[in-house]
Amino acid sequence: MFLAPHLTIFFIFFLIPVVFGIYISFTDWDLFSSPTFVGLENYKDLLFNADSTFYEQLRIGLKNTFLFVVFSVPFCIAVPLLLAAALNTKPKLGKLFQSIFYMPSLFAISAVVIIWTLIFNVNYGPINTLLETATPWTGTQPYAWIALVAVTVWWTIGGNMIIYQAALNGISKDFYEAADIDGATAVQKFFKITLPAIRGQILYTVVMTTIAQFNVYGQPLMLTAGGPNNSTRVLLMYIQQNAFGSGQSIAGIASAMAVILGVCIMAVSAVQFKFLRNKD
Repeated sequence: MFLAPHLTIFFIFFLIPVVFGIYISFTDWDLFSSPTFVGLENYKDLLFNADSTFYEQLRIGLKNTFLFVVFSVPFCIAVPLLLAAALNTKPKLGKLFQSIFYMPSLFAISAVVIIWTLIFNVNYGPINTLLETATPWTGTQPYAWIALVAVTVWWTIGGNMIIYQAALNGISKDFYEAADIDGATAVQKFFKITLPAIRGQILYTVVMTTIAQFNVYGQPLMLTAGGPNNSTRVLLMYIQQNAFGSGQSIAGIASAMAVILGVCIMAVSAVQFKFLRNKD
């Protein structure tokens, strides 16, 4: 009885949509008529038919999605970790700056992108004004990737930082006192005491951050519109375009793309668990 409300929400909003989405990936469906079962045809078009438009969309979308994950995840892990370590040394000021750094994560992505669009503006943006340049941050590469990563790190920095701060507060001070007696430097204490002690939290944040960045959509949609020349058009943008874009909906192809993206996320997460988990 206690689990019933949670299980009901799980079935209605997670399990049933997942099963239905996988089923739709094996059909030809336009969202209005009845789905027509076509077997593996959608997957054949996406994975093996080089002449298909959808094959090219999957190739470009997956490549850009993986690039975004590779570019953003290290910063989304390292920057909050360093901030948490720094704030942990000043407990009184730490609470104030913890609130400041966490605040962006409370904003909707639309508000975040509007703020950063003004910051990156070519003519009157503060970045170009400060650097005395006219760099088109969202219109050329590699600046478009730099802009996307900067926005993402700024927006998501608070969540991981809170996790790391909680983990750091649980480390016994005796370890650091013993290290001080042995003459260990701050860098040695960080790598020999701090990182091993919070390995579990780092694994959790790496996996969850990677999953979140694989599902990137709002930042490239609103900041770069997938440009320049589709260089930042991620797979979710193609999924949305095929399922709900203008013209005839191709929900079967869109669902197949989503399933392939889900398989990629599971594969990457499994590799991360393999190499990052604590074997002790």
